[in-house]
Amino acid sequence: MINDSMFSSKNMSWETPTDYFNQLNRKFKFDLDVCASDTNHKVDNYFTEDDDALKQKWGGNVFMNPPYGRHISEFIKKAYEEHLRDPNRFIVMLIPSRTDTKYWHEYIQDKATVKFLKGRLKFELNGESMDAAPFPSALIIYGL
Repeated sequence: MINDSMFSSKNMSWETPTDYFNQLNRKFKFDLDVCASDTNHKVDNYFTEDDDALKQKWGGNVFMNPPYGRHISEFIKKAYEEHLRDPNRFIVMLIPSRTDTKYWHEYIQDKATVKFLKGRLKFELNGESMDAAPFPSALIIYGL
């Protein structure tokens, strides 16, 4: 079942699957989760919607599962700019695989390592697995 709120930037509660995040965290040792809430953050240091990650400096190794709505490009641009500010760290983004978008070509293509995920992720909501996402996903890595 397709849930329209999965496409919405109004809902920041769609969580990265815990097992998948843990695999990433073992490799990248994240210091900051920049698109989180008090209930779904994956590391101790995190920005909520009220903190506005777009206005903050990001420190250390960063994980980002941004809101997938129309403002996703702003988050991807910010991640790219933060990478340029400090290229000696990892910034890892879990995003929809939308290779036809302007942001993909401006901030990802030939600038980051891209890993396309096999199958469809099952995001979580309040710790419970949801139906598979209606779109393919990609892991974007700056600093690799």
